[in-house]
Order: sequence, then C-alpha cells, then structure tokens
Amino acid sequence: MRALILNSGLGSRMGVLTSEHPKCMTELTHGETIISRQLEQIQEAGIRDVIITTGYNESVLRNYISSMNIDLNIRYVNNPDYRTTNYIYSIYLAREYLNDDLLFMHGDLVFENEVIDAVLEAPNSVMTVSSTRELPEKDFKAVIDKSGKIQKVGVKYFDEAMNAQPLYKLRHRDWEKWLSEIIRYCENGDRGCYAENALNDLDGACEIYACDVRNMLCSEIDTPEDLAVVTEKLHEIESRTVYIAFGTDILHSGHINLIRKARRLGRLIIGVLTDEAIMSYRRYPLVSYEDRKAMFENISGVWKVVEQNSISHRENITRYKPDIIVHGDDWKTGFQKPNRDETVSMLAEYGGRLVEYPYAKNDRYAELEARTRKDISMPDIRRGRLRRELAVKGFITAMEAHDGLTGLIVENTVIYNNGMPKQFDAMWVSSLCDSTAKGKPDIELVDMTSRFRTIEDITEVTTKPIIFDGDTGGRPEHFVYTVRTLERLGVSMVIIEDKTGLKKNSLFGTEVEQTQDSIESFSEKIRVGKRAQKTKEFMICARIESLILERGIDDALERSHAFVEAGADAIMMHSRKREPYEIFAFLERFRSSDTTTPIVLVPTTYNTIREEEFKTRGANIIIYANHLMRASVPAMQRVSRTILENRRSSECDEMLMPFREIIRLIPAEA
Repeated sequence: MRALILNSGLGSRMGVLTSEHPKCMTELTHGETIISRQLEQIQEAGIRDVIITTGYNESVLRNYISSMNIDLNIRYVNNPDYRTTNYIYSIYLAREYLNDDLLFMHGDLVFENEVIDAVLEAPNSVMTVSSTRELPEKDFKAVIDKSGKIQKVGVKYFDEAMNAQPLYKLRHRDWEKWLSEIIRYCENGDRGCYAENALNDLDGACEIYACDVRNMLCSEIDTPEDLAVVTEKLHEIESRTVYIAFGTDILHSGHINLIRKARRLGRLIIGVLTDEAIMSYRRYPLVSYEDRKAMFENISGVWKVVEQNSISHRENITRYKPDIIVHGDDWKTGFQKPNRDETVSMLAEYGGRLVEYPYAKNDRYAELEARTRKDISMPDIRRGRLRRELAVKGFITAMEAHDGLTGLIVENTVIYNNGMPKQFDAMWVSSLCDSTAKGKPDIELVDMTSRFRTIEDITEVTTKPIIFDGDTGGRPEHFVYTVRTLERLGVSMVIIEDKTGLKKNSLFGTEVEQTQDSIESFSEKIRVGKRAQKTKEFMICARIESLILERGIDDALERSHAFVEAGADAIMMHSRKREPYEIFAFLERFRSSDTTTPIVLVPTTYNTIREEEFKTRGANIIIYANHLMRASVPAMQRVSRTILENRRSSECDEMLMPFREIIRLIPAEA
C-alpha cells in the first residue's frame, strides 16, 4: 500500500497563516503541523511509500519534510499549473506512481489515530463519513445506499447523504477504475473539477463503502476558524485517558500491537492484574506481579501502570474514569461477557466508550502458551506454587485426584458466576483414594513406590500444585527419603499424621484401637524431615488426631504449637463430627496466639459450612479429600446393574459421557 497526499493548492482562505508556506505546514500544536502529523500517522501504520503532490511554495515544503528525518520513501510530484487546475490534475501527473492499494488524503485534513486505524482495518475500499455531524453547505457529502456503498460524492448532494471527508482507503481494483476515469477527464481538458466528479461518472462501479467515524476528529482546515476548532479538539484528544488491562506474563507481538493501538488514542494507563486475579481464572503466572508491572512501565508510550485486583474493571473504572477502555473482542461471548456488559454500563454513566480490536489469533501464540504450561508443570516451578499461592491469596482449595484422568478433571474444572471464575487451586493425593483405586485397604499396604507412580501419572498431564497424604510418615529414617523424593517429583506439601503403628483410617475414630504418637517423637520426625529438605519451597504439614481420638482441644493446641516450634509449615486439624463447633473453637484459640501458620481443614463430615466462613475464621487450605472417588463408584455400579438388568447398554446411554468429550480432557502430547 502507498499513501497519496494532495498538497498543490494555494490555501488562500487561511490568509496570513499561509503567506510563506503551503497550508499543510500550518502549526496545530507546538512543534506539530498538519503534514508532520499525517506523515507520522502514515509511518505508524506501516506504510513506507508516500507520494506528495506539490505546487505553491514547493521548495519550502520539501525542505521542511527533509528536516523531519522521517523514515519514509517520499516522491514529490509538482503541479506547475496549480493556480489554474484542481487536484484532479495533480493526481493525473502522479498517475505512474499510483499502481497499488492506496491511502489517499488531502493535505489539509486532520484526523485522530482511531480514524486512520478504522480506515486501514476496513475490509473494503472506504471513504470517511460522519453520521452525527451536520451536512455542510459548501463541503463534501456522500450519498450512501442501504448496503453502505457510496454512490456519489460532491458538494451539491443532500438527499440520503452524510458529511464526508476526503480520506480514502482504495483497493487497487477500485482505484484503477477511478484513476482511468481521472486520466480520461484530464486528457479531455477537464482539469479544474474535483476528482470525485470522475468517480461519480462511474455510477458505482468502484465499490467504495462508508467508514462512519461519527464524532471522531476528521476535518479539513480551510480557515483560521477551522484551525481553532481542530486545535481545541486535538487538545481534548491528547488529554483523554485510555485504559487497558493485561493478565499476561509473556508479551508477544499481538500484545505489543494492541498497546500500540491503545496508546494512539490518548494517555495510556495499563492495569496489571495481580497474581491472585490471574490465578482465579487461568494458569499460575510465571512472572510475579512486581516484575510484570515493571515490564509494562518500561514500554514506550505508557503513561501510567496501575494494579487491577480482579478480572472485573469495576474498581479501576470507578477510580480512574478512563475516557476509553480498550479490549480484544474475544469477551463479547463466553465467561467474560458479564464483565464486558458491566464495563459498557459503567462507561455509559459518564460518557466513556469501549474500543474493541480483533483478538489476535496465531499458532505461535498458542505455542507460547503451551510451552508456558509445560514450564509451570516442571517440578522446580510446581513445587513452590502452593507456598506462593498461600502468600498471595491466603486461602486455597484442593480436590482429590487419584490418577491422571481425575487430575485432568481437577485441572480443567472451572465455573463462572457473573463473569467471575472459580476453580480448584491444588490437588490432594490421598492414601485412602490411592489404595481404594487399587482395590486395597487403607492400611499403608500400597508402598511408596506405587504411590509415587500415581504422582507421576498426575504430574505428566497437569500443572497445579500437589498436596500428598504421607500417612504417618513411617520411621524417621524412611521419612527422609520420602521428603526428598516428593521434592524431586515437584510435590508442594506432605501431610503426616501424629499416629504410630499400623495405620487405621481416621474415619473409624475410637471404634478401632489407634495410637497417637508422643509430642516429642512426632516433633523429632518433623525436624528430621525439615533437615532432609533440599529446597525452601517444600512444606511439611502436621496432621493432629486429637479431636478424632476425643482428647480435646487443649491437647490439640499443645501439639499444634509444639509441632510449629519443631518446624511444621502448616497444621491440619481433623474432625469426624458432623458439626464444626470443635473446629471453630480450635481455630479461634489457635489464631489468638498464632496468626501466620497455615491451617488445613478437611470438611468431609461437617460439610454444610461454606468456604467463606472457614476463611473468615482463620483457615487457609480446604481439602475435598475423597469426593471424586466417592462419585465414581456409585456411577459405575449403576451402569453395571443397568447393563445386567437389560442385557444391553442402550438404557445406560444417558448416564454416560461420550468418549470424545473425555478425550478432549487429555492433552494432545500426553
């Protein structure tokens, strides 16, 4: 594509302002003229070849443009008869250089960046019009049919017409037809009319459509009064604020292009989503909020970088009241649509507007995201995620997974409520479900080698942090190797319970004989485990069985403080009662003296309490310990019975998920 700028005229109506230079050199703001602004806009649009027609004070114009040191290939075409001809003849003289798609404008036209973006992004040949501005008496109007196609352009048209400005993007096939008619006019001696006269004679053969810029700046400057109006409008544009939010930690060309477009609309504010906001709806960020904020602060043209605490724009719209919010058009549908609706409604309250650009889709971007997911699934990154998420969010939820498929379910399950997402933060690999999946009793019969294999199955296809049920931890000398292996596998936390002897599931409580370890012995096991660690990220959690064994809250508190003193990174308090009162009592008393140690709860029996209340009372991790296993067994039994009863499988079809939907859960490279 090439650009054509028509600068042959005298500009006599500007009076003394154009006595020593062409009208296009009229100053708009300090240091910016009409022509300098046009050329910079053309350069930013990625166009390199520019044809400028000249006439009055040609040498002054050429010297001025040369002094700009702008990176464009500029060819000048002089119209020696500029006093007696119109710009149709200037186009004729430049005809041999116009054999391409064309961005065509008059040299006295001033338009804001959003206008040229809209023109260049249009799929067809277009001319700028305004459906909101009054029809001028002596300037161009465009007659437009119901399809949006321009039929006529001229001063005399009023019926079915809109205000029009001479800024065109012309596909070569359309421009070729128009240029041929311009050539015919000029060679027949008709050189004093508008070029649009030749266009009108084609009776719509050029398929040029209206590009409605409404109230955006797109005006010719013919008089000092026009200059005053345009200058004031430019001041408003330069003062307006533009807001765009980012949750990415890897900037690619699509993001840079969006930033480039946004900063051309005004003073650009970038809202950087916090780590917590990103984790609420997508993968864990590889780069911290502080580093991401610094990354955006160092991008040229960014006026301000601020924190955004949610995927909703509400808080920052209220705080900054931006004139424009920029977003990709991907949120018109899907889970973010409520956020879009909220944004549009809030902008309407004070006259702001939303500008949406096509969402950048590219195989390279998808490949970058896939590589990032692989990175965060690696042990060294996954291991520390639980500790970091606790530091950022303060409260996380974990769902049980006992194989690769259930791991994928936990990984990919997300729900949306008014545009706000909710998903699990971590996975719980329990000995109970691991044993049950293998058809074995939960008495530490399944050895650690087999249980580690379960972890490997899960880590191969997921990215979320893993909390591992370490039972009693075994003998201290064995626990050393368990810790090191779990670290190597990328597990974030191991939970060990303060019992000794052959394991018996806590669900049985005092119905079977269970022996609680001494405080001294279990504290030493914790210390041994902590000394064995190779990394700072790995966490050891002490699970206390005092309430299960009905030894009371005082015993639970004594053990909790002792185990924290021994080095435990977290405390898990267990209860099998259906009411949460003893758990609430423990939380209240523990938090009165320890406000920092994370508390883990497993509300399997006291399951009527919502997460928000646990959080309010001081809990940090909620584990749903066996729900996927418990859901799968009755479903499989029901299908099995149905097939036996009916001697065929048709009756159970409605109970089954199509296998193609199951396969969609599985990564292609898995």
